[in-house]
This record gives sequence, C-alpha cells and structure tokens, in this order.
Amino acid sequence: MSNTLRPYLSCVRATLTAAMTLEDFASQVVERHNKPEVEVGTSPEVLLTPLTISRNENERVLIEPSINSIRLSIRIKQSDDIERQLSHKFTRFMTQRADSFVILRRKPVPGYDISFLITNAHAETMLKHKLVDFIIQFMEDVDKEISEMKLSLNARARIVAESYLGTFA
Repeated sequence: MSNTLRPYLSCVRATLTAAMTLEDFASQVVERHNKPEVEVGTSPEVLLTPLTISRNENERVLIEPSINSIRLSIRIKQSDDIERQLSHKFTRFMTQRADSFVILRRKPVPGYDISFLITNAHAETMLKHKLVDFIIQFMEDVDKEISEMKLSLNARARIVAESYLGTFA
C-alpha cells in the first residue's frame, strides 16, 4: 500500500468500524417487514448523517449509515480517459457478478462507481471486522489493479507503435 493511500484507507476503516453498529429494526410502515432503511428511506428518523471521505476530487467514499444497514459507495480513481475506461469495465464486470458477492449492489449510487450494502443480517452472520477488512482490501486491490492494467496497456501500446513505426524506417 502506498503512503498516500494509507491515511485515506485508515480513515475509511475507522469510520466504517464506528458505523457498523447495526441492529434488527422492523419497518415502521409495513408490518413484519425488515427492509434496509438506507435503501427504502421510509423513516427519516432512523437514517444517520451520511459521511464522505475524499482522497482527492476524483476518489472518494460515501458511507450512508442507518439503524439496520450501511450503504458504502466508492468512487474509483479516474484521472484520465484510460483509467475511466478501465474502471468502467472493471466495475461492470463486478456488478454483473453481484450475486456471488453477498454485500455488493448490482447498481451503484449515482456519482459513484460501485456500492456495497451491509444489512444487520450480514453483520450477524459475518464477522464485522472481516467485513471491514474485505472492503478495505477491495479498495486497495482495485487501486492497484487499475494501475497495473494501465501500465500493461501503455507497454503494449508502446510495443505496437514501435513495431508499426519500425516498418517505415
């Protein structure tokens, strides 16, 4: 992990750990329903203040806690068109397989690239610190993977350009 990424991820880890105090909360509108309040938003009194943690203008995390769920939305670093395209392809690949990842949402929050939804049922069946570790590891790996893909793409483009221009020399 790079030194510039470390404070950002530690802040996300601390905030997410503090927000992970979820409890079972039945719907106040429909009897015997337990929907994630952060998704349905029918009871504004159980929604907590959303937090945005930003590394720079292109990279940020939105944490929206409620009494029985947390929605975590991530904006992946996109400093140029190549990173924007790679990020789009990567997140599209992940969201198409959202059923395999229990906490991954199929559609991200507008303005963000990928979203996770952690409910009280997930917090009860899974270890909370492991959920936080998974999200932090995911953020590290996405950043590293996009950078590696960009380097690989640039290296291949350089080789193609050299071989193409070599035919004219």
